Amino acid sequence: MNMFLELEAGNLTIGLFFLLIATIVGTRPFVRSGVKKFIFATVIAVFTILIAGHYIITTNRMESVKSAFGDGKKIECESRLNRKAAQSVIVSKKLGWKLEGDLFSNPNYERTFHTARCIVKVKPKLDIKK
Repeated sequence: MNMFLELEAGNLTIGLFFLLIATIVGTRPFVRSGVKKFIFATVIAVFTILIAGHYIITTNRMESVKSAFGDGKKIECESRLNRKAAQSVIVSKKLGWKLEGDLFSNPNYERTFHTARCIVKVKPKLDIKK
């Protein structure tokens, strides 16, 4: 449950904001009672599906990143520290990175990287046709 809240706190906040808007609109006197129920049910259902789907996709990607790191593959993590230069950091065991729980750490870097913000680095195929 802790990881769910950590990963989905922003999406839950957005969902609650839209539910608040639906409550304000749905409680106006000009809105019929049948429509009120439809508004609430639709907002709750849509955000439940979207948040659950995002959580499932993110946790599956995290597991693939962890297993690829264990296999010695390179991982590319999003770095929001400096937006003018490199926007990603390459993580691998060969470069001295360690995986502790869901966080990549390295004594040469002052910050850690969460596996939810990483992908397995794939070499592009060069398909040059002559």
